[in-house]
Amino acid sequence: MIDMQEEKLEHIRHSLAHLLAAAVLELWPDTKNTIGPAIENGFYYDFEFSSPISDKDLSKIEKKMRAILKTWKAFEEREVTEKEAKEFYKDNPYKQEIIDEIISKGEKITLYTSGKFTDLCRGGHIENIKDIDREAFKLSHIAGAYWRGDVKNKMLTRIYGLAFETKKKLDEYEKLQEEAKKRDHRKLGKELDLFTFSPLVGSGLPMFTPKGTLIRNLIAEKIQSVQEGFGFQKVWIPHIAKRDLYEMSGHWDKFKDDLFHVKGKEKTEFVMKPMNCPHHTQIYASRPRSYRDLPIRYMEITTNYRDEQPGELLGLTRVRSLTQDDGHVFCTIDQIKDEVKKIIHVIREFYISLEMFNEEDYWVSLSVRDPKNTDQYLGHPEHWDKAEKILEEIAKEEKLNYKRVEGEAAFYGPKIDFMFKDSLGREWQLATVQIDFVMPERFSLEYTDKDNSKKTPIMIHRAVSGSLERFMAILIEHFAGAFPLWLSPVQIAILPISEEKHGEYGRGIYDSLKKAGFRVELNEKGESLSKRIREAKTQKIPYLVVIGDKEVKAKTITVEGRGDERYPGITIEEFVKLLKEKVDSKK
Repeated sequence: MIDMQEEKLEHIRHSLAHLLAAAVLELWPDTKNTIGPAIENGFYYDFEFSSPISDKDLSKIEKKMRAILKTWKAFEEREVTEKEAKEFYKDNPYKQEIIDEIISKGEKITLYTSGKFTDLCRGGHIENIKDIDREAFKLSHIAGAYWRGDVKNKMLTRIYGLAFETKKKLDEYEKLQEEAKKRDHRKLGKELDLFTFSPLVGSGLPMFTPKGTLIRNLIAEKIQSVQEGFGFQKVWIPHIAKRDLYEMSGHWDKFKDDLFHVKGKEKTEFVMKPMNCPHHTQIYASRPRSYRDLPIRYMEITTNYRDEQPGELLGLTRVRSLTQDDGHVFCTIDQIKDEVKKIIHVIREFYISLEMFNEEDYWVSLSVRDPKNTDQYLGHPEHWDKAEKILEEIAKEEKLNYKRVEGEAAFYGPKIDFMFKDSLGREWQLATVQIDFVMPERFSLEYTDKDNSKKTPIMIHRAVSGSLERFMAILIEHFAGAFPLWLSPVQIAILPISEEKHGEYGRGIYDSLKKAGFRVELNEKGESLSKRIREAKTQKIPYLVVIGDKEVKAKTITVEGRGDERYPGITIEEFVKLLKEKVDSKK
């Protein structure tokens, strides 16, 4: 039922993309329309305008869309020949290019008409135009977009729209978007002094302050401490490699245009490493291996580099230097199931400890091959069949809430991707486990089996948080900067009302909390207490300890936590015990 509703909504959004194009062409008849798909939360359409338009024009377009919608009854499909299609779009080079592409694939050419508007389209429209709620869509913004996403092509004007089944759902979405703006990690990252960018260093290359680095390190330590219990060992690799390494792994042909090339004194061509798995194969290959050695588990937190398009860079979510919590297991076929289950345990333990997600907050994508385009995947079909079968068995045995998703596999093997929802209901792909028969073969990795024969190990790729930069962006926005106690850069702020009267006692409290292992800040500045409290709350510090005459006399403290948490007149020993219980419960 849910799938049918989702399909209906997608058809509504696709139909509205047609409506948008119809409105634009009525208002600016010399415009060339290109493509307009349905997307998450709405739709867009790309146009070539003879003169620029702006966001100020959106209300005019939207008004025209609603006027046209009254005249539409249904979408009528008509199959046409190549000649008819090219004649219809004789003045539109973009549609001509799409027609050529359709012909090259041997597909039929179809035109869809509603009212006075006709568009080249494969279909997927709403059957009953009356199912489109006139109040449940709106145009949101305008952006530039290269034709076919290629910077070598012409820059077009993309108009975005939002669309939902009802006005109520549209309103709810817009409220969430307003909340998302308040939580924007770029805004909070600056306010909380977590990271920065510099034009001298370069775009897409974030630098982390002491507070931001502390959070990164705590996340990394948490991941590694959980894994160490399952036999993972730390390794280290350099940040550059010869081109040959990635040619052998198969990454070069797919990603060579996204790599940073390094020129040195040697004639050998080097690149900044875009991923770590090929390096890890070479650690495995550095000595003879026996079946007794397997499984071998490597883990590493290291930075990779990818030459992203400048227009695609966005805060920490899309960067040129991305730090991965990476891990690889080399094992036999019979060991795959146990090893993947161990990784799933690591993932579950890590995310529950974050106070971020519950079991119901995620689902798992069993990402397998696209059966219609098997030539885009490396390796033997029988290996793919076995790997996909094993992963589905694991998903069932581990009682994962999974869906089988075709076409989402990596080029070297199937995977399971953990899809999490944040506090705003947005979905993120974070953890992943991937089975790889291909890379061990390409690098001729071996182990000696019980019968003294040489066998090729299986490689399992895993990431718990993915890119630390992207993960931090998600954390910042999920918690709105108010991190759990164990993750907060400053856990407690000590605020003596008067430095002269209460400063000495405050410094003693500060020393006691520091000695107990907590991250404490002492704020004795000669400003009013209310101003210092506001500043500490702006920094989203979990606990504020206020010290005045009453506390000094009774040798106690008054503690204010976030929300309604308050502890008036408790001893420092009681407070330390409380804090340790909170932190230890998440270890």
